[in-house]
This record gives sequence, C-alpha cells and structure tokens, in this order.
Amino acid sequence: MSFAGLLDFARKDVELPMNSPKELLQDLHSNFILKYEKDKNGYHYIMAEHLRVSGIYWCANAMDLTKNLDRMSREEIVDYVLCCRNSDGGYGPAPGHDSHLLHTLCAVQTLIIFDSLEKADADSICKYVQRLQQEDGSFCGDQSGEVDTRFTLCSFATCHLLGPLSVLNVDSAVRFLMRCYNTDGGFGTRPGSESHSGQIYCCVGALAIAGRLAEIDRDRTAEWLAFRQCDSGGLNGRPEKLPDVCYSWWVLASLSILGRLHFIDQSAMKTFIYACQDDETGGFADRPGDCSSFDNSQLHELSTLQFGVTVFQKIL
Repeated sequence: MSFAGLLDFARKDVELPMNSPKELLQDLHSNFILKYEKDKNGYHYIMAEHLRVSGIYWCANAMDLTKNLDRMSREEIVDYVLCCRNSDGGYGPAPGHDSHLLHTLCAVQTLIIFDSLEKADADSICKYVQRLQQEDGSFCGDQSGEVDTRFTLCSFATCHLLGPLSVLNVDSAVRFLMRCYNTDGGFGTRPGSESHSGQIYCCVGALAIAGRLAEIDRDRTAEWLAFRQCDSGGLNGRPEKLPDVCYSWWVLASLSILGRLHFIDQSAMKTFIYACQDDETGGFADRPGDCSSFDNSQLHELSTLQFGVTVFQKIL
C-alpha cells in the first residue's frame, strides 16, 4: 500500500441527509449570485471589499456557465474592474487597494468573460507580473514578499491569457515548482511544505500552461488526489480532514488536466455536491447541513457555484 493509502485510514467524513437535494438547483444559484451583485449596501458586500475583484470573477464565471451572464450589469462590472487598476500595472481587489497577482488574474479573466480585454493594458500587466518573479523562479503575490506556488499559476495564466508567456523565466519557474513536488505525488506552497489539493491544482495547471507536465509522475499525483475522496463521495484537501465541496473543483480540475478523471467515483461525487446545495436560498455550503453564506469564506462559496456547474458539464 502506498503512503497515501496509509494516511487514508485516518480519513474523516460526514453523512448525507436523506432529504438533501438530488439535482442541480441552477435557478436558485443564479438568483443567489444576483442578490449579492445588486445589494451593494448590504453587510456581506461591504465586508468583502478586500477580495471583491476575485468575487466578481467567480460570480461572473458561474453566471456565464449557467447561461445567465446577460442578467448581470456588464458595463458596471467592467468599469469597476478597470477602476481597480494601479499605476504599477496590476489590479487590486477594489479601488485604492494595492495590486496583487490573484486579483490581477481575476481582473483579466473577468474582462475576457465580458469581451472587454481590449480595455486592459496587456503590456503593463505583463511587466507587473514579470517584476514579481524572484531569482529562484518563484513569484511573490505582491510587494509584501509572500511566496506561494499559487502565484506561479497566477503569473503563468495571466501572461498566457494576454499572449506573451515568454516575458517570464519559465524554466526557472518550473524548477521552483519541481522543488515543491513531494514524494507522495503532491505539491506544497513552498519547498518542504505539506501536499495540498489546492496547491496541486496550481502547480499542475502551471506545468500544463508551460507544456511541462512530463516533469511529474501523473499516476502518482492522481493517486494522491483520488485518495482525497471519502465514502460520502466528497473530497478533502489533505489527509485527516473533512470533505469540503470546494475540493470537488480543485481535485476534479487537476485530474482532468492529468487525464485521470476515472480515478474517482464520479457518481458519488455528484451526489455529495447535490447534497451541499441550500435548497432555500441557493448557493452551496462547504458540506451538507451547513448554510450557504458569504461570511468568512465568500470566495469559497462562490467557487462552489462555478464547479457545481463545471463538474457536471465535465462528467455527465
């Protein structure tokens, strides 16, 4: 048995309520998002300022996937995103906030969704990203200096979407990623860090953009991801943790990139995702029985709306 298999014995889980939803409540979810977009004086909207551009991206992406994008305020959203651009070329989460790679990528993706990418200054954005690459190939998220493999994906994806990936030192960045590749098949935030499903998505995604997936053992990485599935059908982020609906996206997307979707029980995963829906207000909770909410984990809740559709488009 593999090391991942041994850790599997300690896995925790939840029970699915008998009365949980058995189908995708798409209209409820669309209305859930629109309520957040329209209520700009509400507590949840105001308190989410520090991650608003990212939240806008996840909302718009979910609405686009559900064919409801025309229900959103296109001009207002695009204008708001453009107001978040700073003189350094990057984007902050809201006007007046410092630039960050996470929000810069989300700004670019949002402009693409609304067919407004021509309004962005691609050259200045790419130069902003380029300046955040370090000598060891890693990337800082912003001028504070935090290094994380998430930021490698953000950098690669941003420049790839805008065109010139060559502005970055790709070879150096890949070498850094491989230093974060663990013997169990997973990736951590930095060299020596614990493997995590979200980090695997970031690193596998970055390697795919760079055309360097051959650098890793696909089966070993996919096995680690497959062991994240619990008996309930849900997936967790790492061993000994409860399943959380957001990992249905991070794990499934990684397996799709690796060409190993068949490594998990797709039917059981769909059942778990259905059960995480709030059939009164719309939206998804982290696990069945919890309430969907923007409090404390707004971006997490919005991401569930994206993969709640994307997962089914991929495996139905």
